[in-house]
Amino acid sequence: MRVKGGFTTQRRHKKILKMTKGQWGTRSKLFRRANEAMMKSYWYAYRDRRVRRREFRRLWITRINAATRLHGLSYSRFMHGLKLAEVDLDRKALAHLAVRDEAAFAAVVDVAQEALAQ
Repeated sequence: MRVKGGFTTQRRHKKILKMTKGQWGTRSKLFRRANEAMMKSYWYAYRDRRVRRREFRRLWITRINAATRLHGLSYSRFMHGLKLAEVDLDRKALAHLAVRDEAAFAAVVDVAQEALAQ
């Protein structure tokens, strides 16, 4: 006697179709197309979680560079100065200071410039 999927298959299909509800056309109506769309969307989500981190780092670097140039210093010289001064602030924190607290960022830039001068 062969075993048919029956209820289990139906439940799995319903689950996939529910996940792809907002998709366009047959991607939300037909199981096979919906399954393809769902797998692709999961792959995009996996990939883009990593891409998001890259993009945020690029944004932080751009903001830090813009702020340091207002103080007459390039981004790379600034980061080198921080390393020489043994200041352990990550780019996220530096970008936050650059945007939100200009006085504090100016103090950090001064520390970096002093370290470069020595």
